[in-house]
Amino acid sequence: MFERLGFAVEADQAREHIAVEGRGGEIPAHSADLFVGGAGTAMRFLAGFVTLGRGRFRLDGNGRMRARPIGELIEALGELGVSAHTELGNRCPPVVIDMSDGAFQGGACAIDASRSSQFVSALLLPAPLWRHGLTLTVSGAAGKPFVAMTLRLMAVWGAQSRSDGDTIVVSGGQRYAPRRFTVEGDASSASYFAAAAVLCGGTVRIGNLAADSIQGDAAFLELLERMGARLIRRPGSIEIRGEGQFAGVDADMSAMPDMVPTLAAIAPFAASPTRIRNVGFIRHHESDRLRALATELRRLGATVQESEDGLAIEPSALKPAAIETYDDHRIAMAFAVVGLKLPGVRITNPGCVAKTYPNFFSALAALG
Repeated sequence: MFERLGFAVEADQAREHIAVEGRGGEIPAHSADLFVGGAGTAMRFLAGFVTLGRGRFRLDGNGRMRARPIGELIEALGELGVSAHTELGNRCPPVVIDMSDGAFQGGACAIDASRSSQFVSALLLPAPLWRHGLTLTVSGAAGKPFVAMTLRLMAVWGAQSRSDGDTIVVSGGQRYAPRRFTVEGDASSASYFAAAAVLCGGTVRIGNLAADSIQGDAAFLELLERMGARLIRRPGSIEIRGEGQFAGVDADMSAMPDMVPTLAAIAPFAASPTRIRNVGFIRHHESDRLRALATELRRLGATVQESEDGLAIEPSALKPAAIETYDDHRIAMAFAVVGLKLPGVRITNPGCVAKTYPNFFSALAALG
């Protein structure tokens, strides 16, 4: 993607090393047609990033991406003076952003983030490079820890900001400083293995994930602790110990929405009911995740009540079945964990995990 925008990128998969040659806040390409597949993060972050360019940029994705919301971000860009619109006029991709006049300076706007914190991060990341910076008023923020993570990582590269209630101010005319950076282990991907320890009884140690991780999804481990798991925190790693028996939980998961499939998948095995609340916005993720989870849990024989913003799941006697994944990597990985406890579970279209974790099944098999 960055190469299509004219940047020099070297990726060494064997060394797990990526080198990007920056251009001081400029985009070399004067136009580009970018296809992101099903990557909602890429779609939204690129919509903000291309404001640094001088030309016409079109962003598109697969069929599901064309049904995912981006209107709030496009409206905020328009409030800032950017020429941006959704090509089909339906507040979903494809998106066209025209920066041909090259006069964009930044400014002040408001954004409704009730459906995604990515709308906020998409504006924050390029804001230090805009001449006048950004004063952003946020309402209905979903996934606030992800906004905090964005601001903290911006600061790591030298971009300063300040927050006052629902308003975030990023001064303009700043520069990101180049540096070497080691990416922390992904707490979202780690959740499946932590859940496996709780579900099956056993111990899993997750490396390269600090006890004070800045990732919002790391709080899922504390949720497992509430359910009966034992956590042992060490410098640079966390150990999860389960007994194979655990309690259900009542959880507001609006701050860790990607963890909903993981919790929902193991909930029927709990000794008491589980209630998942305040996550209605995940109906607009890679799939309608609440509908998908309810459907597939019932396919296994679970008792599930679906509401507009969550799920209520009862302890249930399950039977194996073939699980539909809806081309959603998190549905596939969550129900694969169920298969560790319930022999005979089959995952259709397992290749969808390649979006975030290509070797997930080999890593799962390594649990023994």
